[in-house]
Amino acid sequence: MTRPNVAVEGKARVAALTGVVVLQALCAAFFLADVLGDLHLESETGTGFGHHLVLEAVTVGALILGTVFGAREVRNLLARQARMEQALRAAGGAFAELLDEHFTRWGLTPAERDVALMAIKGLSNTEIAAARGAAEGTVKAQSAAIYAKAGVAGRTQLLSVFIEELLAEPLQPAPSPRPAARAAGAEARSPAR
Repeated sequence: MTRPNVAVEGKARVAALTGVVVLQALCAAFFLADVLGDLHLESETGTGFGHHLVLEAVTVGALILGTVFGAREVRNLLARQARMEQALRAAGGAFAELLDEHFTRWGLTPAERDVALMAIKGLSNTEIAAARGAAEGTVKAQSAAIYAKAGVAGRTQLLSVFIEELLAEPLQPAPSPRPAARAAGAEARSPAR
């Protein structure tokens, strides 16, 4: 089963929305020029502004408004995508740090670290043995040593140790209070004179 590349899909969606906004802007410019031309023509002929011209002007206004809102949404989508990518990078870094901390605390050897990492990634003992150029029995013995040092019964519990810690802690620190809020808090704590 292949996983879709979320970043590529997001960029394709942004490109499509940007194309729609550009098309809207071109249409708005065309219809605006048409309305201005009609206004000029009607002012020269003195026929006055008819219902058709008013309808065109309202339509052009709506099209311009839609273009502005569409452009803002594309900008917001780009900002949201950048925040999500940053959060994913932070999560990846946090997970790597978490793995290293536990592996160090458990006293895993470099070989056991490799086996543990591959097991967490979902590789079977056979696949780990092939990747490391070792016998499958060696990988099974190293896995047993890892589970014993980690105090877990198997691969699933090993993975759950990390998932529980990642879910228990926020990935990013809570925002600090605004300066005005801090000043108000300091005033409330200071004794009255």
